[in-house]
Amino acid sequence: MRVALSISGSDPTGGAGIQADLQVFRTLGVHGAGVITALTIQDTEKVHQVLPVFPSVVLDQLRVLLADIRPHVVKIGMLATDDVARNVEIGLRGLDAVGKPAVPIVVDPVLAASDGTPLLERRAWGTLERLIGRSTLVTPNLAEVEALTGCDVSTREGVEAAGCALVSNLGAQAALVKGGHAEGPSDDLLVIREGGSSTLQWLEGPRIETGRVHGTGCALASAIAASLALGDDLVPAVEHGRRFVRKAIQAAEQAGKLARFLAYF
Repeated sequence: MRVALSISGSDPTGGAGIQADLQVFRTLGVHGAGVITALTIQDTEKVHQVLPVFPSVVLDQLRVLLADIRPHVVKIGMLATDDVARNVEIGLRGLDAVGKPAVPIVVDPVLAASDGTPLLERRAWGTLERLIGRSTLVTPNLAEVEALTGCDVSTREGVEAAGCALVSNLGAQAALVKGGHAEGPSDDLLVIREGGSSTLQWLEGPRIETGRVHGTGCALASAIAASLALGDDLVPAVEHGRRFVRKAIQAAEQAGKLARFLAYF
């Protein structure tokens, strides 16, 4: 059995967060484990409230779980507070067992909801950056990569500079900068660290006009994580994740007042 661990917040609509992660894992044939970092009160219109889990409870969840089950991949999503993020960082030290193969880590740096509600307090960004530094892949959208690197991402050259900064400055092995919030085609940029330099590849993504779709970022990071858990190399895992989410967007269905939800099945 291949196991993928999601460390993320709860979305009661089921369209994003840990609920979406577990749906993706199941669909792709991977057993999903989950450590919840925060409860949210939200609907398809907005996030009404964020209630972080006690940091010590997050740490205890991780320590007990990792002492018993060693996942084949870890996907990190919403962390909410610096105390929670630091306890996740501490808890993941349980993966660093001597003589054990490294466990891939995919970081989806959730800074804010689509309605603008902050989902990670500003003082936690330093801890998030350290988690990015030990990641196999980080998957920010344009707003997130601009905030984390300070680069102007209004041009392709700016996006490339930001993606390289995630790899060269923050230490991620690779970065997938998502272009879904850009005007025109939603092309993504994949940056991979190779020795002392980085390779850059633009991945074409024709825009699918379906209206607002909930949870695409969570689903993409989780689909890539599932592929890594199944033994795929990084580039095929990214390609598979993008195809999976594209099909899910095309088949998305309306739920609630505003959002369409991805169709995984």
